[in-house]
Amino acid sequence: MGLAASTIYYLFHPIELRNILRWKIWYNPIHQRNIQNETESQKACFKFLEQTGRSYSTVIQQLHPEVRLPVCIFYLVLRGLDTIEDDPSIPWETKGPLLRRFKDIIETERRWSFNGNRAQEKDRELMVHFHNVITEYQNLKPAYRAIVMEITDKMGNGMADYCCKNLVPSIETASDYDLYCFYVAGLVGEGLTRLFAEAELSSSVLLKGRLSESMGLFLQKTNIIRDVYEDHQDQRHFWPAEFWSKHVTEFGDVFKNEFRGAALNCCSEMVVNALGHIQDCLVYLSHLQEPSIFNFCAIPLSMAFATLSLCFRNPLLFKQRLKVTKGDACQLMIESTQNLQVLCGIFCRYVRRIRHMNHPEDPSFLQIKIVCARIEDFTNTLFMSQGAERIQHQSFSQSGFQQRG
Repeated sequence: MGLAASTIYYLFHPIELRNILRWKIWYNPIHQRNIQNETESQKACFKFLEQTGRSYSTVIQQLHPEVRLPVCIFYLVLRGLDTIEDDPSIPWETKGPLLRRFKDIIETERRWSFNGNRAQEKDRELMVHFHNVITEYQNLKPAYRAIVMEITDKMGNGMADYCCKNLVPSIETASDYDLYCFYVAGLVGEGLTRLFAEAELSSSVLLKGRLSESMGLFLQKTNIIRDVYEDHQDQRHFWPAEFWSKHVTEFGDVFKNEFRGAALNCCSEMVVNALGHIQDCLVYLSHLQEPSIFNFCAIPLSMAFATLSLCFRNPLLFKQRLKVTKGDACQLMIESTQNLQVLCGIFCRYVRRIRHMNHPEDPSFLQIKIVCARIEDFTNTLFMSQGAERIQHQSFSQSGFQQRG
């Protein structure tokens, strides 16, 4: 958005402008980077972090100093994997072996870089200068390094298993969909949880069950729903055939005006599937004691929920990439960094928006109604079980956001 367009937009949306100013002026991070103490390769890594993961960059840089760099490196290593897997211009003969041996590359090839991405690939610069990431990975504490390597190995092989020669993953059933999302995102949640636990900054309870996996799956499934139009432009799709085949004959039909109703119904089925992970996500957040880690997890989750509600039964989903506005994003960050009670309120707000958009003629109407009611009931139960005293303690003073805003 250009300056003139931005000026006009915010004249008609003053609350969004206020939220942006509140976030920029009054938010004080709990932990801040000390750039003067960083090596050149560390500075390069944080630069690439800002370029490749804008939505995650801020919260990663404000993490507890013990895990800030390990999480940054973990993110960039997996971003490197994803940049190879996601680029349709890389031939399978190159892509498959690279994905499978990526963990060996970061372990042994200190000066390795990759210039095989297409010119328009947004993360090409990261790959061309990837030796900086490898340098810092090899300087991590052995325990952190072992976690990053293990997740990289699992993810690289999982991605390779789901890639075929035409570069489209074979996702036929809901189980295929879950497994694919686990490889590309559920493993991220597992790795981060293990890093936090290793640093003694989170409860060991989070290492049990599927709580961390659900975090990754919810974020990934929201991205897959949001990116459906862009993926179609690249001649690929990730929506499982088990869902879309109920509504259209060919997946490409969802982008045709004459199938708009069927496309919206198909989207509803995708949203129901994603919402099934929300309760696990809230339980996960309830076990986070260190405030910067709470913020790190809460902000992306609230952003994803807002995005999901924006996509639900929205015809524009099949014509462009939908995005939460900057003003709304700042409001979400302000609210998400307060406490669990406020975060539950955010979730309930967007659940109600989805319920409001729910259509009686949609085959998923009843499922949407039920899952939304369950989420609202669960947020109330969760807050009661946590106790008002703990919620109050985890408040503005921890997040660093000043109430004078």
